[in-house]
Amino acid sequence: MSQESLPYPIIVLTAPSGAGKTTIAHRILSAFPQMRFSVSATTRPPRNGERDGVDYHFVTEEQFRQYIANGDLIEYEEVYPGRFYGTLRSEVETGIREAPVLLDIDVKGALNIERMFGERSLTIFIAPPSLEVLAERLQKRNTETPETLAARLDRARMELGTRDQFDMVIVNDDLERASTEAIQAVRDFLHKDRHHDGP
Repeated sequence: MSQESLPYPIIVLTAPSGAGKTTIAHRILSAFPQMRFSVSATTRPPRNGERDGVDYHFVTEEQFRQYIANGDLIEYEEVYPGRFYGTLRSEVETGIREAPVLLDIDVKGALNIERMFGERSLTIFIAPPSLEVLAERLQKRNTETPETLAARLDRARMELGTRDQFDMVIVNDDLERASTEAIQAVRDFLHKDRHHDGP
């Protein structure tokens, strides 16, 4: 699947864990009812309230490795030891025939999508105001041990170092403003893409 073959564009939201990208993704989907959401596959267990096939496809590590072997993933990464995340080819290929597709994925996966689809993708990096604020947000989830919190913050430092490689950076210091900014960026991109005359 190349950028030339995409009937509709791809919108990618990415961020360090806890920066608020999933909340902003839901706001974007509400603003663009025709948009399709690409449900990622992951080996991590569901959090409270998460539903299989809606928030993620929750699979075993063995199933995930079979996806890799079969070439079923457009991109994937072992984000933490034993914790894999990836974008199923079927999710994107099915959705892209009908409408723009929104991906809510990790930073390295987003860079892979940007390399693959170029101008037919819009990549938005959601940044926390600071690492200190990010740590507070992660602690409020009550899902982190001191060890997993330290691992997430170490990874966040690495991910923040990639922010300039994306089409747009939005600092989520105010959720309403950040959501409005993201929705406007998507609206502008989709309007521009409608006038896309080919590569």
